[in-house]
Amino acid sequence: MREKAQKYLLEVMDDARRGPAARVVKCVLWVLSQTYRTAVWMRAWLYELGVFHRRSFGCLTISVGNITVGGTGKTPVVEVLGRALSERGRKVAILSRGYRSESKNVPRPPEAGEAHLPKVVSDGKRILLDSIAAGDEPYLLARNLRGAAVLVDRNRLRAGRYAISRMGVDTLILDDGFQHMAVGGRLDLVLIDCTNPFGNGHLLPRGILREPLSGLRRAHCFVLTKTGSVELEAIKGRLREINPAAEIVETVHQPLYFEEVRSGEQQPPEFIRGKDVCVLSGIARPESFERAIEGLGGRVRKRIRFVDHHRYSDNEIERIVAEARAENVDCIVTTQKDAVRVPPLESSPVPILFLRVEVKITRGAADFADLVSKICHI
Repeated sequence: MREKAQKYLLEVMDDARRGPAARVVKCVLWVLSQTYRTAVWMRAWLYELGVFHRRSFGCLTISVGNITVGGTGKTPVVEVLGRALSERGRKVAILSRGYRSESKNVPRPPEAGEAHLPKVVSDGKRILLDSIAAGDEPYLLARNLRGAAVLVDRNRLRAGRYAISRMGVDTLILDDGFQHMAVGGRLDLVLIDCTNPFGNGHLLPRGILREPLSGLRRAHCFVLTKTGSVELEAIKGRLREINPAAEIVETVHQPLYFEEVRSGEQQPPEFIRGKDVCVLSGIARPESFERAIEGLGGRVRKRIRFVDHHRYSDNEIERIVAEARAENVDCIVTTQKDAVRVPPLESSPVPILFLRVEVKITRGAADFADLVSKICHI
């Protein structure tokens, strides 16, 4: 019931719902968005006045965030940025708030007598928590990015201090940190989803904007994602109007391989060409993923969509496999973020694969190492 209500509200926010009921809901959401706008403005004003204090970590700190909710491709950017920094000899920790992570019965760092310590998902060598305790994105980062620590705490200041003092890191990446104004002295990378850069122009909950577009003046670099076949000049022109000093980097999500969820067997991207597939997703913008599968030559016969961060049950996966088998598809394809939420099956008559992707810079820098040099001067 909760997911149905969430899905309905998202459709209203996207102006995909019509009729009297949708119009009433839009009016209510618009009123709420004005209240939210006032709260956002007041918070920024209090930081500007110095009533709320910003605190710096005293080390290189980079925030990777966005001005809209969901679907910008942030996790792969954090991953490749963390790898570029690690390859330059930096000791990196990624700080996340762990959206929808669970806190009950979660092991904490072993320091006796200390309360409110962050959850250490990875110490850079070992993965210490699963996706339920860590949250989808932190667990995925820990799995894909060995050599960098991953910590989860709603209080990013506390997590950063722990990483510096106890783990000896010298570089912090704030995952989804653009609106986290308590941390000062950092570089802000803001991701812009070029397939839906600013939504319908409204703030939450009437639209998908987290703050007014004027907030983009704080950015040091714009990273354009999902640039594919999108006309970019209008988007870049709007960004330059708001913030002419920021770097603009263009990227694409590059498919690396398909991996079978149960066995771990990998196949090249062209493996999907000509195959009948069922696309399964529980992400903010499933259309982009479905188009990517079609772009690789997969024939999408069935689309199964859940809300973002949906955690699949055994019964749901068994039902999905049965439906896919009835459609005579060759395989079920999902995202890597979804794959960590799929319960393990002893066997499946229809293979379930996830697509592993990596972000690649196409314009604005030679690669992410070059981008690090340009924005950080290191």
